[in-house]
Amino acid sequence: MTQSPPAEIDIADMTWPPPPYRSPVPPVTGTDGVRRFDGITYATTPGYRPRLLDVQVPAGEGPFAAVVWIHGGGWLDGDRRYPPPTVPAALLHGAVLAAGLALVSIDYRHSLEAPFPAQLHDVKAAIRYVRTFADTLGIDPDRIGVWGESAGGHLAALAGLVGPDSPQGAALEGAQGVGSGETGVRAVVDWYGVSDLVTLADHPMPAMPTGGDFPDPYEALLGATVAERPDLARAASPVTYAGGSTPPPFLLVHGTHDGLVPYSQSEALAAALTSAGGEVTLQPVEGADHIFLGSSDIPAIVEGGVTFLARHLGARV
Repeated sequence: MTQSPPAEIDIADMTWPPPPYRSPVPPVTGTDGVRRFDGITYATTPGYRPRLLDVQVPAGEGPFAAVVWIHGGGWLDGDRRYPPPTVPAALLHGAVLAAGLALVSIDYRHSLEAPFPAQLHDVKAAIRYVRTFADTLGIDPDRIGVWGESAGGHLAALAGLVGPDSPQGAALEGAQGVGSGETGVRAVVDWYGVSDLVTLADHPMPAMPTGGDFPDPYEALLGATVAERPDLARAASPVTYAGGSTPPPFLLVHGTHDGLVPYSQSEALAAALTSAGGEVTLQPVEGADHIFLGSSDIPAIVEGGVTFLARHLGARV
């Protein structure tokens, strides 16, 4: 069998350093009509893994409002493809798409790759990317919300509150990927995220997994202890920005027996947002630990988040 010669490489198409992002890959349309763009490089930095995102767009005519999903993992771990183990991906993704919302799932740099604000820079870069390629993706650039859990909930809250006019706003916006553009969002769902790293420093950490060195997640995020860098801890705390311009609507959902991130963290953010005149709903999950362990009705919690986002983003419910 004769093999075809390899295709010639057009040197003119090669650039160095690599481009800061890449255009969307062609979508794959499933039998359900959902278009899926998998593994899009939305930001690159020499020496780091490329940051990727996936987009799922509902069947039908767009453009669609979009939800940016931000995974948890203590800023040390996690993957855009997997919600927490208590929340099946099929449940979360299916509920979002069924409501007529596009789903954008993103990766971001972990804290041992780069300390804060690298994680927020990546979230902002992903939002800029989605807006830049909204026509290609079938997304309405004016109807974007964010939804995160744990570390991702913290980043979702920051994404909703930090803008160019915030304290240190320009430094927190970053210039990763699409280097400039609007990063504001219309609504935020924050599942059991940290809101005040300064007060959290007094909360004893539960026992960490054995069988290896597991860093303190807050120290890893800051690259120092809170005592050593109280300024950076305040800069990384959503409550710092809650009193600025009118915030977008927030839904805060938190287990009342959360041993990792105390329920009081969401209470503090809810109080700050209310004082600023924001619309905020604080939903306790009675008796539940972190990642809603102990809750008997995860589907209802998911549906509540979807309904909230669909209402504020103008999608069908």
